[in-house]
Amino acid sequence: MKTFRTMLKTEIMISLRGMDMFIFAICMPLVVLIILGIIYGNKPAFDGAEYTFLQQSFGALVTISICAGGVMGLPLVISDYRSKKILKRFQVTPISPVIILTVQVVIYTIYALLSLLLIYITATNFFHYQLEGSWLHFLFGYFLVMLSMFSIGMMVGGIAPNIKMASIIASILYFPMLIFSGATLPYEVMPPALQKIADILPLTHGIKLLKGASLGLPIDHVLMPIIIMIVLAVICIGISIRFFKWE
Repeated sequence: MKTFRTMLKTEIMISLRGMDMFIFAICMPLVVLIILGIIYGNKPAFDGAEYTFLQQSFGALVTISICAGGVMGLPLVISDYRSKKILKRFQVTPISPVIILTVQVVIYTIYALLSLLLIYITATNFFHYQLEGSWLHFLFGYFLVMLSMFSIGMMVGGIAPNIKMASIIASILYFPMLIFSGATLPYEVMPPALQKIADILPLTHGIKLLKGASLGLPIDHVLMPIIIMIVLAVICIGISIRFFKWE
């Protein structure tokens, strides 16, 4: 436990020296929220809808930070340490891949929670947002989505041979999910052909889960996304630990 705390403290200090995660995990979701709030305000999500556009989009907005930290930030840090031979030095110590990966997960979890708090405070105070569903259900879905997205980053960071390859893989995964999963462009306004493509992306199902929880939809609306998120997390975490590359 002492080793974990020491590594966590050190990694947090290193992370705070850069601005990447502050920009992509904290600022970008807030900017998207403000733009959507100014444009759509409390307008109905569509003709005859019982909820506003912002209520429908809230679950998607909070996933931007999760995706930035889990799919982009986490794998690049791990692969960078591999390229710099830092992981090779860790290999001759009692530090295990589980500790290394868990430290990074905790750091990006902190970023995601800060982003969630800022988005909620801004939405409620400036755009009169109101969560229609249960906070308990929403937070369950939120942490499940976080676990699944972070597991993807753990897998990429754990097995990518170098930072260049990790960057390519992370970009291929991150940008399509950011654009086509509903995180920035609402899923409902996409044409049917694009929706079929979006359904392939794991974050799409995570957003459906959070949207259902925030709107208070029945459990049968989100059962399949829950199963997909759990299966994805189990597979990716297993691969990341089993095939973790020290160098």
